[in-house]
Amino acid sequence: MGHTKILLREDVDDLGARGEIVRVRAGYARNYLLPRNLAVEATAGNVKGIEQERAALLKKEAKERATAEAQSQQMGSLVLEFKRKAGEQGALYGSVTSMDVAEALRRRYQPRGQRARAIPGAPPALDKPLAGCAFAARCSLRFEKCVEAPPLFPTGDGAAAACWHLSGGNR
Repeated sequence: MGHTKILLREDVDDLGARGEIVRVRAGYARNYLLPRNLAVEATAGNVKGIEQERAALLKKEAKERATAEAQSQQMGSLVLEFKRKAGEQGALYGSVTSMDVAEALRRRYQPRGQRARAIPGAPPALDKPLAGCAFAARCSLRFEKCVEAPPLFPTGDGAAAACWHLSGGNR
């Protein structure tokens, strides 16, 4: 029963991570890993190819992260309004779900026929009011005044947003 060295193309449980060279039984490599394209033989050319794939993947992830961070900054001052029925005590009948928020954002910003991108972080909990700006934890433009609740400032397009950066006196 011989062993062979292979280069993993994907993470394999209990074996190794993508890009690692591991030693496995020849039958396991021949009958399972190689046919499923989970690994290739560990030759110099294959190692170089995997390194190039990894570099391209890292570049793509960095570009997607930069795009997501730019969108996050753009949406930092976003105000969405939802009309829901409430009881006499102010308790909502039903709730505003993440699907409601996603649909409102899609209607407002997404060009037709294009998929929306995920924004890092989580939106603030609606059942626990925060002191100050609700988006301060995710905002890269946050400064000292963000601990106070901002009033609504006109955005110039007929809408208003609650962000201290729109006051003109930020910092």
